[in-house]
Amino acid sequence: MPAAIQVTGVSKRFGAVTALDNLELTVPDGAIHGVLGPNGAGKTTLVRILSTLLTPDEGRAEVFGLDVVKDAWRVRAAIGLTGQAAAVDGMLTGRENLHMCGKLFGLSGPDSTARASELLERFGLVEAADRRTQTYSGGMRRRLDLAASVVARPKLLFLDEPTTGLDPRGRIQVWRLVKELRDEGTSVLLTTQQLEEAEQLADSLSVIDRGKVIAHGTPDELKADVGPDWVDVALVDNAAVDVAKGILRDKLGVEPVVDLETMRLNAPVSDGRTLADLVYLLRDAGIVVGNVALRRPTLDDVFLAVTGRPVEAKTDNQNSPAGEKGSKKGRR
Repeated sequence: MPAAIQVTGVSKRFGAVTALDNLELTVPDGAIHGVLGPNGAGKTTLVRILSTLLTPDEGRAEVFGLDVVKDAWRVRAAIGLTGQAAAVDGMLTGRENLHMCGKLFGLSGPDSTARASELLERFGLVEAADRRTQTYSGGMRRRLDLAASVVARPKLLFLDEPTTGLDPRGRIQVWRLVKELRDEGTSVLLTTQQLEEAEQLADSLSVIDRGKVIAHGTPDELKADVGPDWVDVALVDNAAVDVAKGILRDKLGVEPVVDLETMRLNAPVSDGRTLADLVYLLRDAGIVVGNVALRRPTLDDVFLAVTGRPVEAKTDNQNSPAGEKGSKKGRR
């Protein structure tokens, strides 16, 4: 069986901005694959190419063995897409939105009506089904948007930062629905910059930065790659950052990751005794430390280790014409 997604040497440029740079990616069928990266890393550009909304400048991208350029219409018949903003018609009711999508996907009138009722029940929207969606909360609109994306039972669903702007309850509801879709056999490509979301949903992950995949594996594999434990040092005075950085570098043999905004330094360590040694070295150097802690690695550490900066940081691709925050919404 072909992979759900196979990307080989794909590049995409917008003038002087390179959004994707010889990107390679394989996504297995029947799983949730997360693409993690900061704003402007190329995540949305990748989704738009895979969903046939953009054409790559170089390379080849396939969905279930179908070329996204040569076989675009066949690809569209196999996929669903939920973008960063919920694309529902506020003047229509929830039921009318789903019925309209069913008709656009070629369902008969009775089948479209039945499918709309089924999805309203499943996505917890029955009580609001006959209200205009302009009265819906953000979480309700997102659930309706997700329901519209699966009206035609796609084999592959693209979710481009699906919980942006939702409160914790709304995020949890969307996560539950996405897991259910995966369990029923729908492959999912999820782009996100929320580490908790990636941890909760992704069976496997790719970290993308400046248009390239720079790390790939399961969440546990990626965390294991950055070491058994990490030290976290919080400073009181930012004037001491450079000296503290040098101490950590000399003691640990690795370049620590520095967040200047929070005055925190992070680096992998081999054992707990190293932590005590660091405390004494910092004290002897006259550095005032707010807190020192030893902890297990997180996906945040993975991103810090492979990129050298927090996941929220902007990149050179931030202002791409098809950038992560300015892309147009497409359904299929």
